[in-house]
Amino acid sequence: MKSYTLSTIKPGIFFSKPVYLDKEFLLLTPEMQVTEKMIEALNLWGYKEIFSNGELRNSFVPEDGPLTDTFLSNDAKELTKVEGFLNDFQKYVEDLFTEAALSNMLEPDTVIKKVQELLDLVREKRIFVLRVLMNLKQTTQNYLVCHTVKSSIIALVIGLYLKLPTHQLIELGIAAVVHEIGMIKIPPQVYMSRHPLMQQEKRAILAHPVLGCDFLKFSGFSVRVCTAVLEHHERENGSGYPQRKTGDRIGLYAKIIAIACSYDALTADRPHKEFKDGFMSMLDLLKNENKRYDERVIRALVCSLSLYPIGSYVLLSNNKTGQVIDVKPETPRYPIVQVFNEMTPDRQNVVLETARDGVFITKIISREAIA
Repeated sequence: MKSYTLSTIKPGIFFSKPVYLDKEFLLLTPEMQVTEKMIEALNLWGYKEIFSNGELRNSFVPEDGPLTDTFLSNDAKELTKVEGFLNDFQKYVEDLFTEAALSNMLEPDTVIKKVQELLDLVREKRIFVLRVLMNLKQTTQNYLVCHTVKSSIIALVIGLYLKLPTHQLIELGIAAVVHEIGMIKIPPQVYMSRHPLMQQEKRAILAHPVLGCDFLKFSGFSVRVCTAVLEHHERENGSGYPQRKTGDRIGLYAKIIAIACSYDALTADRPHKEFKDGFMSMLDLLKNENKRYDERVIRALVCSLSLYPIGSYVLLSNNKTGQVIDVKPETPRYPIVQVFNEMTPDRQNVVLETARDGVFITKIISREAIA
């Protein structure tokens, strides 16, 4: 891959092939123009060069056929494959919700098959899945679709950390994929509303676990899956709904889904609320105000994703930037970070283990702040 000195790049030009910050972090695609603001941001963060197999052009000229990725690093190839799978899975969930809205039942076997595929991916490529998940884009106007995909993956990651057997992981995954099915039985103008809900609309929202459970029972889903869907809004202290269950009366699947959903809700960008970054969201869950959530499940989440969740872009104590790519379960406050714009003598990306007495993370930053 060729190196282009930043000082030679002028605003308004295009590259014929994708451009990278450090041979992994994608900065531009061929149809994206170099802007003055982008150059200023790169200079601000100390970047002196960018990388591409392409040539400089004054305008965007589409090439025949799809862009190849033969020049991408192994990590970049894996990330691209995982992103494609998760986008396809979003489409599957969207179709599943459409089927649920238009019919009176779902076929459990098709859901089981898709969950098995998702579980296999999370098992084999957990780190890549979590890196993509942090920045997964919503592919439909219905926020429940992306929420379902993210919550399902987080639930499976927690289940794997807790060492649940495969049959339970599949049941957990199924319950996570269909946990919002009851919401689909409510008019979309209610659950998609950007305005304060009327009392009757609030009652409809509160009924969605019961609606989902009844629908899934009729469709032939297992009792454990139906129970998890019914209970996923129950809370340890009895403040949840619909039955105000407490503590051990709530099933493990529902406890896991509750944490997965809450973490996604905190980090999601929704029309009616501001999102929090992964670090602040983790702190919120760790506080566990009023003891709403199961402490063991919270610890499993933090030890699986780290206090600075995998996929987060971060500023380090040495003023370099990077991305969290793995977690050390024994010290979740100090995850493993891939440093941007820094190479080893053999041209490999620098990866370091953050530590209290060494280089550590000072804060999470946005992808836009880097690129």
